[in-house]
Amino acid sequence: MAEMAPQAWLTIIGVGEDGPDGLSAASRAALAQAELVMGPARHLALLPAITCVTIEWPVPFSDGIARVLDHRGRRVVMLASGDPFWFGAGSSVTRHLDPGEWVAIPAASTFTLAAARLGWALQDVACLGLHAAPLDRLNPHLAPGQRILALLRDGAAVAALADYLTGRGFGPSVLQVMEALGGPRERMRQVTAVALSFTDIAHPVAVGIECAGHGDALPLAAGRPDHWFASDGQITKRPVRALTLSALAPCAGELLWDIGAGSGSIGIEWLLAHPANRACAIEADPVRADRARANAAALGVDRLGVVVGRAPDALPPGPLPDAVFIGGGLSEALLDTLWARLPAGTRLVANAVTLESEALLARWHGQTDGSLLRIELADAAPLGNRYGWRARYPVVQWSVTL
Repeated sequence: MAEMAPQAWLTIIGVGEDGPDGLSAASRAALAQAELVMGPARHLALLPAITCVTIEWPVPFSDGIARVLDHRGRRVVMLASGDPFWFGAGSSVTRHLDPGEWVAIPAASTFTLAAARLGWALQDVACLGLHAAPLDRLNPHLAPGQRILALLRDGAAVAALADYLTGRGFGPSVLQVMEALGGPRERMRQVTAVALSFTDIAHPVAVGIECAGHGDALPLAAGRPDHWFASDGQITKRPVRALTLSALAPCAGELLWDIGAGSGSIGIEWLLAHPANRACAIEADPVRADRARANAAALGVDRLGVVVGRAPDALPPGPLPDAVFIGGGLSEALLDTLWARLPAGTRLVANAVTLESEALLARWHGQTDGSLLRIELADAAPLGNRYGWRARYPVVQWSVTL
């Protein structure tokens, strides 16, 4: 006998700044039948006609999830801003529920309202939720002519955004400062980042950014210039990094282990390849591990995980990777461990500079297959009053699919 699907007890309602005027018939019906309504103080204030028990959502947000779950089985309404599943609170709650336990009734998102006010094609705009996220997440999107919509916490965050853009060389960028979109307090003002001076910016606020200036835009191709990564010299240099990323062949949503991460450049470029990608850097030196974290944050991919320790003892727990890069700490023991632990289909790329590491890779290549690539590079350098070629250390790269 088939199990019956759980009955929806939770209704997640998106609320706009127009309060009850913007609610659909379904939202009104859910509120009328509710035994309990939970939401932030601002949303509860927008709906003064609620007659059942109300609970103000606590801070931090995570504390409210358990309180909602405590009322499982009752008719509960959760209030959220606009579209609860676009940089909203919806998925934070529903990941704790079984399918069928909830229904959601979204309102127009702030992104939708902002695009409608500005006449921007939303599919061509980068949409970022920066309420509690670092401004560095803007970094991959900053280039002249690009448009960004950013949700910000308050007026102070807008000022910080203007300072950030100016400091990055994008001071001429036009900012469309939009407050309380869709409600009676709605206000829109335009100013360049470098000229922002008004401070009376009310929450909730969104900013449309039309990027302009001569700032250093982060290239899209793998093998970003080395100056983007702080380093003590322990870094896979740009040309070799480009070849390494090509061999690793990141696909959307995949997980990388970057072993012997150094500055973290390989893991960071893996994350920059797609917003759904995940990466964990394993680095024995705590100073380098901190530097890898800082590099990732500065380039807008602060989701890089970092494990301090030496592989194979420090391999991360949890899901196994789709690809592994060995840039440091290559050893027989590490390869033995990876070969025993990783599932078939995992891609592995290892770079070697020393003769001993090169011999190890050659032997494993002979035993298991894959491909060996010897990378020899030379740079033009002064030679008297002329130029000659100065060779770099050659790198041997082994790529194999388990």
